[in-house]
Amino acid sequence: MAAADPTPPAAAPAPPRYSLPPVRIPAEDILFCVDVDLEASAEMKSASAPSSGSASSASPQPPAGAGAGAGAVRPPVRRMDAVRQALLLFVHSKLTMWPDHRFAFASLGETVSMVKKDFSSDVGSAREAIHSLSASESRYAMADLTQLFKIAYQEGKRAESQGRLLRVVLVYCRSSTKPHHQWPVKPKNFTLDIIYLHDKPTADNCPQKVYDALVDALEHVSQYEGYILETGQGLARVFFRQMCILLSHPLQRCIQDDLDIPKQVAKKTLAIEAAQNEDGTPVSSQQ
Repeated sequence: MAAADPTPPAAAPAPPRYSLPPVRIPAEDILFCVDVDLEASAEMKSASAPSSGSASSASPQPPAGAGAGAGAVRPPVRRMDAVRQALLLFVHSKLTMWPDHRFAFASLGETVSMVKKDFSSDVGSAREAIHSLSASESRYAMADLTQLFKIAYQEGKRAESQGRLLRVVLVYCRSSTKPHHQWPVKPKNFTLDIIYLHDKPTADNCPQKVYDALVDALEHVSQYEGYILETGQGLARVFFRQMCILLSHPLQRCIQDDLDIPKQVAKKTLAIEAAQNEDGTPVSSQQ
C-alpha cells in the first residue's frame, strides 16, 4: 500500500481584487429654459389641501376680516413661483457639490429668448436672472424649440473644447400646445432634461400628446441619458423633488426606466407594519 503524500494541497489562488480607478467627470454648463406662457401662472395646490369630497380633512378657515397674522390666508403659489424657488435650490445645491458648474438662463414664448447668455458660477447673477423670469399675460400660439437646439449645439461645441459638458433643462407648462422643432440630424453634443408641469387631462386639453412630443424631442437631440419628468398633481413639493433628481450628472446616471427614487417611505412603512402584524416577525426594509 502506497504511503500518503504528506504535501498539503496547494491553496486556491486568491481572486483578483476589483478596483475602480478614480475618474474626474467634467463640470457642467447648464442652460435652463423656462416656459413663460400664461399657463406658467396657474395656481399650485397646497400640500395640505383636502382631496375632493373629503370635507372632514379641510383645515378651518380664518374668520372674515382676519389680518395678516397667524390665521391670514396666504397668497396662492403659482407655477412660476415654484419654478423660481426650484431653480434657486438647484443652483445652490449644484454649486455645493462642485463650485465649477456654470449656469445660463433662457425663456420660451413662441420661440426662445436668452435671459442670461453668459455661463457663470456666480450665485448673484443667477439669482438676478431667475427673479427676472415671469409668466406672460397671454397664451402663445406655438412653442418652437429650434432656436433652443441651435443655441445648445453651439454652446455644446464650446463646452466640449473646454473639457466641459453642456446640459439643457427645459421646464414646460402648456397642456395643449405641442412643442415642435426643425432641427436636422447632427452630432449630439448636449444632454436634454425636461420637467413637464401640466393640468389634468380634460376634453379641452391634450397633455398626453404634448408629453409624447417632448419625448420625441428629447430622443432626437440628447447626447447622454436625459430624463423627462412630469406631473399633473399641481403640488410644488412634487416639482421640487423632480428638480432634485435632475441634480444627477448625466455621466453618472442609470437609464430612466431603472430610476427608483425617491422611495415612497410612507407606503413602505405601512407595508412593513402590515407584515409585522400578520406574524410578528420583523421584515427587512432593504430591497
